[in-house]
Amino acid sequence: MIDLLIKNGIIVTMDPQRRVLDNGAIAIDGDRIIAVGASDDLEAQYEARQVIDAHHKLAMPGIIDAHAHAGHGLIKTMGSDDADLWYQACQLIYTQGSDAPFWHAEARLSALERLKTGTTFGVNYLGGGESFMATDETRFGDAYCRAVADVGIRAMLAVGPGGPPFPQTYRRWPDGAPVEQQISHEQMMASSEALIQQWHGGANGKIQLCVCFPTPKPGQYTPGTEAFADLQRRAADARALSRQYSVLFTMDGHQRSTIEFCHDHLHLLGSDAFFSHCINLTEREIALCAETGTRVAHNPSAVFSIMGRCPVPELLDAGVIVMICSDGTAPDRSYDMFRHMWQAMHYHRRHFEDPMVLPPGKALEMITIDAAHGLGVADDLGSLEAGKKADVVLIDLDKPHFYPLAMPVHRLIYFAKGSDVDTVVVDGEILMAGRQVNTVNEADILAAAQAEMALALDRTDLWSYLETRDGFWGRSRY
Repeated sequence: MIDLLIKNGIIVTMDPQRRVLDNGAIAIDGDRIIAVGASDDLEAQYEARQVIDAHHKLAMPGIIDAHAHAGHGLIKTMGSDDADLWYQACQLIYTQGSDAPFWHAEARLSALERLKTGTTFGVNYLGGGESFMATDETRFGDAYCRAVADVGIRAMLAVGPGGPPFPQTYRRWPDGAPVEQQISHEQMMASSEALIQQWHGGANGKIQLCVCFPTPKPGQYTPGTEAFADLQRRAADARALSRQYSVLFTMDGHQRSTIEFCHDHLHLLGSDAFFSHCINLTEREIALCAETGTRVAHNPSAVFSIMGRCPVPELLDAGVIVMICSDGTAPDRSYDMFRHMWQAMHYHRRHFEDPMVLPPGKALEMITIDAAHGLGVADDLGSLEAGKKADVVLIDLDKPHFYPLAMPVHRLIYFAKGSDVDTVVVDGEILMAGRQVNTVNEADILAAAQAEMALALDRTDLWSYLETRDGFWGRSRY
């Protein structure tokens, strides 16, 4: 007897043949898929302890979101569309106004949002990714990992140093009173290594860690200077850490010339690396990504994608693995990957003035099997195949925007939204059924998030950042 049989559904396998089964079934035992096939065949072959009737539902692999930020869930829309104010809020709250309960509450909130929108594996930087990483102490990363493990989805937490100048001033609130500390690059590296030792492979393999390093800005460093030599030393430290523990290496905020710089001077590219944003790349930078096997995390809804374009079709044509990501969830975007998939297609079609660019099937690959390859987990995740981990999402098709029922994969990609997710299975465990979460109390998560946001604003005196700006109404621009 097996543990679970999902039957009578439309199965979008994302296997090498990209099979779509009209009346299909998925047999699951323990944490693995043991068979995918016609519903009649699998019903005759297997007796299951639990059966899910997926009639008028579509089964797809768990969605993978390869770039976002821990902390952002509690600072959504702060600064009211003023990027500088939001950046200040991010920096002040992450380094001056937060403690372990903040990171725990935010992680539970973000994991809950991901679960309820079908994302079963998400990457998050532990902070802002540049000068305000929460790696001054290990307890913040520990709080994050414990929280995600409670919800039950998969996570990859990016840890590493912030950028100069060092030491950096952090103010923490361990007993409700502020304590200031001066934190060095070496302390952040030690904290990051300790978190890798403690949590990589944790929660029965559902928690992974990777190493991040801040992306140098164009023209920020001049070869031959002391600052340049210091950058090379710090970058080598971070890259050595990723290789020592055989974890991935990632960087946020790449733009024109930074990939060339990181290749030529810092030697950071490689098949174990994935870089975020990557806007306005040169032809050489596209070629470097292809030659080195470096993956790209594309965030079509991010502010970076307003300031420039990630050349996704060009990267794909060059053979680069590109993943569609959320960059969630601040200042102005959600974890709903259906939204970002749609945005990516239309973003690049508008650029080329060509509706044939980025076909919907490719977009779906970029949040499933391509993302699994990009994060080095395609042996276990990214498709519904025998032998792979049992991460399955069921979409409720009994909605007006899906009817009349036809061309189910097209309808999924063009019309689905996160709220259409009905059931989520991770590692063979039913985490959500009928949109009811089985692992955590949603009301408790929402209450804790509200309380921790208020406490962070009290500590940093940033309540004014929630006020609506002049020009919000009645104008074509602020």
